[in-house]
Amino acid sequence: MTFNQLRKNLKKDFEGKKAVRFALVADSATQLLAQAIRGYGYDVGLNISVYQGEYDQMDLEILNPASSLYTDPRDAIWIFHAAHVRWLKYLKCSPAEQGTFATDMLEQLENYLQVISSRSQAQVLANTLGCLPDAIFGNYGAKVSHSWTYQIRKYNLGLMDLAQKYPNLWVVDLAAQQGQYGQEQVFDSTTYVRTSIAMSLDFLPIVAREVVGIIRGFQGKFRKCLILDLDNTCWGGIIGDDGMEGIQVGQLGIGKAFTELQLWAKNLKERGVILAICSKNTDHIAREPFEKHLDMVLRLEDISIFVANWQNKADNIRYIQQVLNIGFDSMVFVDDNPFERNLVREQLPEVVVPEMPEDPALYTSYLRQCNLFETVSYSNEDHKRTEKYQQEAKRVTLKQQFGSIEDYLKSLEMQGEFLPFDGFHVPRIAQLTQRSNQFNLRTQRYTEEDIRAIMTDPNRQGFYIKLADKFGDYGLISVLILEREGNSWFIDTWIMSCRVLKRDVEKFVLEQVVEWAKSTGAEQLIGEYLPTPKNGLVKEHYANLGFSQNSDSKWTMATGDFKSGVHYIKAENILVI
Repeated sequence: MTFNQLRKNLKKDFEGKKAVRFALVADSATQLLAQAIRGYGYDVGLNISVYQGEYDQMDLEILNPASSLYTDPRDAIWIFHAAHVRWLKYLKCSPAEQGTFATDMLEQLENYLQVISSRSQAQVLANTLGCLPDAIFGNYGAKVSHSWTYQIRKYNLGLMDLAQKYPNLWVVDLAAQQGQYGQEQVFDSTTYVRTSIAMSLDFLPIVAREVVGIIRGFQGKFRKCLILDLDNTCWGGIIGDDGMEGIQVGQLGIGKAFTELQLWAKNLKERGVILAICSKNTDHIAREPFEKHLDMVLRLEDISIFVANWQNKADNIRYIQQVLNIGFDSMVFVDDNPFERNLVREQLPEVVVPEMPEDPALYTSYLRQCNLFETVSYSNEDHKRTEKYQQEAKRVTLKQQFGSIEDYLKSLEMQGEFLPFDGFHVPRIAQLTQRSNQFNLRTQRYTEEDIRAIMTDPNRQGFYIKLADKFGDYGLISVLILEREGNSWFIDTWIMSCRVLKRDVEKFVLEQVVEWAKSTGAEQLIGEYLPTPKNGLVKEHYANLGFSQNSDSKWTMATGDFKSGVHYIKAENILVI
């Protein structure tokens, strides 16, 4: 999108869009950047109000306890350093000061971060700096520790290290975007001299996309499934006509382009993105390259769900959605055929359908620059996701063989674990709070730092739940966070992965929570349902479990009145009371 298109969005109605309170604290003018971020937010369903700090007054904005950053709290604060402005400051330094330029910047940023964290719950964004060649040392600058080239790269690496240290710090990688689009598109000297805006108008939408992508992550909005066509998408040619020997994949000719796409998809799968196949093909013919072609990078074990038939692709994607039990807005569909792309766009508008280039050589570079799979978390369980969804496909097949849901649930031989938070599971627990939208009673988001704070708070208690059955281990699938209120426990957070819906896990969990609450002397549990556009499926959650409604949003249950519901989950590893 162009900047002018984003600016037109500002005149549209933002009513009904998710409100986000954002702040820009910068060393350069930010008026147009703020407009671009707000305009881009409109297109992805966010109403982003942007507070702009005083021009080049970072200390005043961040260190002053009376600052609007704290009196009017924000969800996220971007500490924006412009590369050109930093370079001008660097030029004014002595050689000795230039030698510590990166270290000084990092120390100042860490101080800002600590101050913000002590006064606010806001997430903090900081950006890498594009390496503008300053022609002082030329290429020899790589051998001079006080050169701009050396210092700016040292700063960027140090910033990434700092983000590893502070869970609430997120990196906007503008240096990577400069590498993608080139310095000529990133910075316009005339614009800077006249307006002190340190970005070109063409670059503003790209920056807005990156920032809004991170914000969407805070809101639990992730694209987590890549659906691939096969013929002329994963390989060149048509498998049904050309045969396995005739398709193009590997290191010869145009085959390299398809191999590159498969490598990219394989690495997304290792990161935790679900891979699915949706192809108009005969099933056993479509599977053959995955099983036998020596140059294929992707194998059947990489694919969570494989759909190859002659039905229309929109219906097949609906089937994939039902099996995976994720939102359509979590899906990306890649197909070389314009007809198929348009069909899916028209019938499933929430699915992201990139407009693929005609030349396969451009496929991967185009998809990379789209940045379709932004995330704000990664855990050890992510790379196991394919296996879990393959297991779920087997469960769906088994379910069709039973006449009743009770018989089906009995046949699964489910086992449940209910345990308090521990250090090992902190990344997955935080990730579940950030990503869960549907089975989420109050939609509270927590970072890893927040979860660790809960673990040491005597007035709060967190539990995680695991589930397994005869097909395999679901892993950590549910989280509860409770807060003490007198002789009651308030359920601050109750979330569950949609992968285990309709397994009666909530009955099993409540049974364990009540037993634990009784052991603490609590006489009552208090639940709350706060509606969002995504969590309507749990509207009757507390009513279905036997709670009594005592306000528009609050529900209560006396622990002494609890009666266990029927479920088919055997307790295997339960908190010892």
